[in-house]
Amino acid sequence: MSVELSRPGRGSVPIHVVDRAGFAAARDRLDDTQRRWLATQAFAGAADSHVLMPAGDGGLAAVWAGVHAADHPWALAALPRALPAGRYHLGEGGLTMDAAAAAMSWELGSYHFDQYRKAPREAATLHLAPGDAARRGLLIANVVAATRDLVNTPAEHLGPAELAEAVRLVAKQHGATFRQVVGDKLLAAGFPAIHAVGRAATREPRLIELDWGSPKHPKLVLVGKGVCFDSGGLDIKSADGMRLMKKDMGGAAHALGLAQLVMAMKLPVRLQLLIPAVENAIAGNAFRPGDVFRTRKGLHIEIGNTDAEGRVILCDALAYGAEGKPALMIDMATLTGAARIALGPQLPALFCRDMAMARDLVDRGLALLDPLWHLPLWAPYHRAIESDIADIVNTGKGGLGGAITAALFLEDFVPADLPWLHLDLFAWNDAARPGRPVGGEAQALRTLLAWLEERFARPA
Repeated sequence: MSVELSRPGRGSVPIHVVDRAGFAAARDRLDDTQRRWLATQAFAGAADSHVLMPAGDGGLAAVWAGVHAADHPWALAALPRALPAGRYHLGEGGLTMDAAAAAMSWELGSYHFDQYRKAPREAATLHLAPGDAARRGLLIANVVAATRDLVNTPAEHLGPAELAEAVRLVAKQHGATFRQVVGDKLLAAGFPAIHAVGRAATREPRLIELDWGSPKHPKLVLVGKGVCFDSGGLDIKSADGMRLMKKDMGGAAHALGLAQLVMAMKLPVRLQLLIPAVENAIAGNAFRPGDVFRTRKGLHIEIGNTDAEGRVILCDALAYGAEGKPALMIDMATLTGAARIALGPQLPALFCRDMAMARDLVDRGLALLDPLWHLPLWAPYHRAIESDIADIVNTGKGGLGGAITAALFLEDFVPADLPWLHLDLFAWNDAARPGRPVGGEAQALRTLLAWLEERFARPA
């Protein structure tokens, strides 16, 4: 951990944080030598820039760092691996940083997926005064890092069993109940769609479940798509299309991350986490285009394309989650390329029946710089997923509105009176930004946590 909640000791270097608007006033409080040095370095408080202020003995006297704002969630993310290794603390020469933003941005600025290769250089350490805000920032950073680690781990080392073990460890940490239904037992337990998708893999499919909280509290169900690798099945993907399919369990990683936050913050809810975990493989017993399967809900699905497998495994989990009559159900999935074409990699698509709820989430995400974007559950498009021989088909006609038709498919398995959110995520950074290296990413977790904290607020 590169953030320590403690007082800075001897040798700790101050970091003076400024923005462009306040830079001139902060600079004018310095002596002539220091002002000339900042001018020589062309430092003017631009976000994600910094300058090292030398001491008379040749050491490091201070750091001046530019930020967008004192509460910007990525304010300090450019510093930990850019500064000389050592110990630092926030100085008093500029802005007073928001402690949660400082802790989260510094910790995630230090993030490196090191399972197979060490970081090229050591991250600097930041001392922050202990407090609830700093602890919250660290909690969120650690959950984001854990989510990224799961998405970044290759399928060879993260199959359905390993994903279940990750959930079991989280359950143990928080005193939650863990169970899983594995392999052919899925059929007896009433999860035929999950079994159909995962039956061709040598690693058995499963439904993973975590339960936590008091029965007297409203029930919150989180569902995450856990396709640990997606070959496309018999409708096999191209080489380029398959290259990043280790991340097709990104929805499961997000659902587990949000569950961790809910439990760590002790929200007054009865939490149920459901992860259908499979590998979509090719073998003689693989499910086929044209096959029809009965689902847990009783609806029959025609398989139009085996590469639209995520919605097939989700439908059994959604139906099961709805049986407990929750106050809210949220599913998260790396579901469609159509959502990425519509919104790009940084904006998860949000589907919600309640327009006011959707607008609240979008506004909250924009305010927290953890965005998502509302797409419609446009009922007339349901015609595109209506089958001639079954209740529904898992692919739309013609490919238009693919993210919407996928969401409409899921909606058929969610009772009309149940508040429900569906997030179609990318779970990946395709370009590096401070604190957000190329690779697995956690999206909208901060927004969802803040929204859930308000929705399930503790009684006064």
